[in-house]
Amino acid sequence: MTNDEGNTNDQMTKKRSETFSRHSDFACHAVATRRRVIPAALDIRHSSLAGRLISNATQLAGLIGQIEAVARVAIDTEADSLHCYREKLCLLQISLPGDDYIVDPLADLDVAPLSAALEQKEIVLHGADYDLRMLRRGLNFIPRRIFDTVIAARLLGIREFSLAALVKRYFGLELPKGSQKANWARRPLPAQMLEYAMNDTHYLLPLVECLESQLREHHRLDWLRQSCQRAIEQAAVHRARDEDELWRIRGSGSLRGREAAVMRALWQWREKEAEVADRPPFHILQNHELLNAAVAFASGNVPHYRHFSPRRCHAFRQAAQSAMQLPESEWPVSRRRVGRRPGPETVRATEGLRRRRDQAARELNLEPSFIAPRTTLEAIATNQTRAASLLVSWQQELLGVRA
Repeated sequence: MTNDEGNTNDQMTKKRSETFSRHSDFACHAVATRRRVIPAALDIRHSSLAGRLISNATQLAGLIGQIEAVARVAIDTEADSLHCYREKLCLLQISLPGDDYIVDPLADLDVAPLSAALEQKEIVLHGADYDLRMLRRGLNFIPRRIFDTVIAARLLGIREFSLAALVKRYFGLELPKGSQKANWARRPLPAQMLEYAMNDTHYLLPLVECLESQLREHHRLDWLRQSCQRAIEQAAVHRARDEDELWRIRGSGSLRGREAAVMRALWQWREKEAEVADRPPFHILQNHELLNAAVAFASGNVPHYRHFSPRRCHAFRQAAQSAMQLPESEWPVSRRRVGRRPGPETVRATEGLRRRRDQAARELNLEPSFIAPRTTLEAIATNQTRAASLLVSWQQELLGVRA
């Protein structure tokens, strides 16, 4: 990095800092105050919740017609990961200007036309990563453009960016709690659950107006677009499962030799039991119980769980006994950190990046880790060419690095 590059970046940071200081947090509340003059648009007391549930082709066709007439669509998803072995998309909440709907993916619906209609729209999400993956898995849909309200809030320096916190901040409303752990595969869905689900998208479009206005004032709208595009790209990447690493749950690193072999066997047994029962693995046996059982078996004790059926109890003990009989050559190998300590030059480069990051964070009222976490700074200090894959352009500019 040359001195000229550093000076240019410093000037850019100073300019943006001055822009931010001119628009204090008062601007947020000013926007919120303007929104409160139309309380009806924010009223979640729907007159007919059942009428907003899309569960047949005729209803879906009507919704698609409405989607085609707008530029933005707010979306959220609900799955049943707490109630089954392989989670599935159970609800798709959709909000349009003035209307909220819930599409039932578990009904006999051809959702391909819905995906096609959504492809041309900007999709508004709150915390996009999980929803993007569920949309890809449940609808075979990958948006072309998104507006993530979490990213937008963090780009404005907002530290409390949950949906409830943002709705309270901008609209002065308290979202009801509950239903987070509900079984969304349940049918019919109670009105309380439908209303809770609709809350997740009902406020997103007016919230976008507030956030977008402030981002434009602070000249950070392009930063949002860059970060949202990166979120789409990352969510589209298939995450490969390393079967030999999956059993290494928190706490298993302290197990050695035969204990580790038993732990691996019990984890594999639990996965099979959970799949057959179509229940999350923790419903069969929680992680800390799995760890304790491995230690007990290896020390010659046989743990007992009253909620196990005779069949499950037998399979549980058989899995442990089989692992106990394995020769040492087949025991799991302890994981060791690979690599070497960074050299003095890398340490200095990392520290230089950290100082620049922290200075930019203070001037722009951003969280330092949102600009770049420590691990990213270390990776770039080691190999600056990694900046392009680890950071988007606005982050690179604040750090003064070139990809």
